[in-house]
This record gives sequence, C-alpha cells and structure tokens, in this order.
Amino acid sequence: MTNDKQTHWQTIYKTKQSHEVSWTQEKPQTSLDFIHSFNLSKTASIIDIGGGDSKLVDHLLDEGFENITVLDISAEALSKAQQRLNEKAKKIKWIVGDVTDFHTTETYDVWHDRAVFHFLTQQSEIEKYVETANRCVKKFLVVGTFSTEGPNKCSGLDVKQYNEEQMCSAFTEKFKKINCITEDHTTPFGTKQNFLFCSFRRKNSAQ
Repeated sequence: MTNDKQTHWQTIYKTKQSHEVSWTQEKPQTSLDFIHSFNLSKTASIIDIGGGDSKLVDHLLDEGFENITVLDISAEALSKAQQRLNEKAKKIKWIVGDVTDFHTTETYDVWHDRAVFHFLTQQSEIEKYVETANRCVKKFLVVGTFSTEGPNKCSGLDVKQYNEEQMCSAFTEKFKKINCITEDHTTPFGTKQNFLFCSFRRKNSAQ
C-alpha cells in the first residue's frame, strides 16, 4: 500500500505546480499561531508531518528555529522545498517516508500535521499513526484535518472527516486537548475547504 501511495504523491508533485494543488498556502498562519502558542525555545525540536513543499518550514527558519524535521512520503515534494530554500535547506532534516511506517528513536517537542491524518481511512492506519505520535511526541501535538463540513475527497483520494469529539478521542490516551478551531482554507482556485485544527499537550508533560 505504501508503494501505491508513494507513486500517487510522486506523480502529483512531478506533474503539478504549487498553484495547481488545493492545499497550497503562501503563509500557513494557523499552523504558526498554534506553534507560537506553545512559547517554545528556538532550539525546540519540531517535526512537520507530510510537510512536502509547504512553506511552514520557511517561516520557522526565518523566525530562528534551529531543530526542524520534515517527513513526507514524496521525495519529489521534499526536493521542491529544498530547491526553494537553497542553502537554508541544509539546516533541515529531511525524511522520505510514510508516517504509518515511521520508525525513529528521536522524540519531538512539537508534532505538526496539516492534512495528512485525514487521508488515513483504515482503522489500522489510524492506529499506527497514533502509536507513532504517542511514542515520538514529548510535549505538543497539532493536527489539522477536513472537518465534517469539509470535502470528502482530496487529490482523488477519499478522506476521513473529523469533528472535535472524534479528533480528541483519537489521541486521548496520551494527550489532553488545549484548543480546537475550525476555519475555511481558500484554495488557489478560489474554493473553500473547511478545516478542523486541534492542539494537544502530552499528559505527562511538565509544561
């Protein structure tokens, strides 16, 4: 299954420019607002799940964050980000991989995911994702998905929509909700997609 997903996303990033895909944001303000709310040091470890060629990493670098990892299933997506960042790309740890098969001994102060979790439609995939987050996240978790008012497909793939209760239930074993919001994302084509974003604090975290 991973190979099928990888092929799908490789094809998307090879054949489409940023203005031709719905998820593009010039400035991911909501993601930045959540990260800022945690009052992190600039040395805090942050991982962007499914970061692809998102510009979140650009803004985090500009703000002085020093310990950033980007994980994406598509090497092509990461390559685009690396080319855009040029020399700055050397400051980032880039990982090509499927989050449901992500094995690492590293842990992170912040796990950020905008629009990966909702592509996991099988319970087994969801459980693997949650297990990995439970293992890897030291402090904070931010997850953004399509809300129940959002699309039921994206990039030709089915998605799982979430409301606040469902989102919190998925992560309740290790995390406590801090805040949830819904917002409309305006795509490069001028259409609206309703998102749910939730932030969580690890239950045993001192902060």
